[in-house]
Amino acid sequence: MAQSGSDGLQAQREPGFFGNRWTQLVLAILCMGLVANLQYAWTLFVTPMHLKHQWSVADIQVAFSIFVLTETWLVPLEGWLVDRFGPQPVVSFGAVCVGLAWVLDSYANSLSTLYFAAVVAGLGVGCVYGTSVGMALKWFPDRRGLAAGLAAAGFGAGAAVTVVPIAHMIHANGYEHAFFFFGILQGAAILVLSLMMLRPRPPVGFALPKAAVAAKRDSTPGQMVRTPVFWLMYLCFVAVAAGGLITTAQIGPIAHQFNLAKMPMTLFGLTLPLLTMTLTIDNLANGFTRPLTGFISDRLGRENTMLVIFCGEGVAMLGLRAFGHNPVAFMIFAPLIFLCWGEIFSIFPALCGDTFGSKYATTNAGVLYTAKGTGSLLVPLASVLAATAGWGSVFGVAAVASIAAGLLARFVLAPMRRQWVLEQAAISAKSAGFEDLQVQASGK
Repeated sequence: MAQSGSDGLQAQREPGFFGNRWTQLVLAILCMGLVANLQYAWTLFVTPMHLKHQWSVADIQVAFSIFVLTETWLVPLEGWLVDRFGPQPVVSFGAVCVGLAWVLDSYANSLSTLYFAAVVAGLGVGCVYGTSVGMALKWFPDRRGLAAGLAAAGFGAGAAVTVVPIAHMIHANGYEHAFFFFGILQGAAILVLSLMMLRPRPPVGFALPKAAVAAKRDSTPGQMVRTPVFWLMYLCFVAVAAGGLITTAQIGPIAHQFNLAKMPMTLFGLTLPLLTMTLTIDNLANGFTRPLTGFISDRLGRENTMLVIFCGEGVAMLGLRAFGHNPVAFMIFAPLIFLCWGEIFSIFPALCGDTFGSKYATTNAGVLYTAKGTGSLLVPLASVLAATAGWGSVFGVAAVASIAAGLLARFVLAPMRRQWVLEQAAISAKSAGFEDLQVQASGK
């Protein structure tokens, strides 16, 4: 039965508090925040592991790439499982993997164990991430950019809450204890939240934002991957994701190499080591930009927003390249990179839903999300390039790629996508007209 939604729309939903789509979005945001540390706090553990085991930083960062590859490339399968069985079993399984991964990390005495734990971590985070974003797209087809941005904000900003306690625990009790304690805590919390998740029941009778170029016809994943417009989206995603992932994984080692990591910095009366302070600001910026740019893209258009933000990331990287040895500049340009990078995790899922429809939105967004995994392959290569040519070369290449992606999005992807959506609408209208003729011919 249709009931009046909390935002004035007529929504089909389960009865009670947990049937409200905003409640379900909050659950998704909380789960995303609880898996954020597996990516965004990783950099805190790299140097301690390097010092204890004498593993090279490049070898340790292979684990980060394995994690991101597993997290992203399995999301289409996990999205299909969500569409088939609902969010509860998928997120519950992800919760177990999230806890187990960091427990394994706490006992890892070999790179092979570290790499196996990365696979488990990627599997767990992928289950939670893919489900949460897919639920946001399906519950909120009228506000895809905002909803996907809010869900993704949990992943971007969630680590900001725990960066300081994790850093303190590593310093006081060792990185192994921090892995074990937070692994158990995060896994258990996600497991409890997963039991409250319901299958999405999107509203009916909603109006799309005026700036939206949205599909009138649903495309299956197989149909989607056969379109040039999808692969151009994928290319832009990879180009921007790579720079942000390199910064995410390497910001700790870079700060140590620049002799800035332990420098005390005071902000609003709080004094912390520069690296801890920067990571906290980075994660807040990363989370803040996702709903903000999603909201803006709902009104100004996806590709228009992408042009500004992608070029902004490139400029921020050039700023870190030129001025990063200065502690104040480091604390300005590193967060700016995250402010302009986190946007991809709200706009690209919304763009995918706009272009290929809502019916297969979870799986389709998961297929596009594998671009993040492809971008992660460049993280170890960045370590090699930095060792031979310096971090300036790494950030220079990443900046050019990000700016190029912004230009492609606005001046190539936008007209291509608009034309494709119009063609699909014509096919849909023709099919509907043919079906009407069949009904009339049958005398019904």
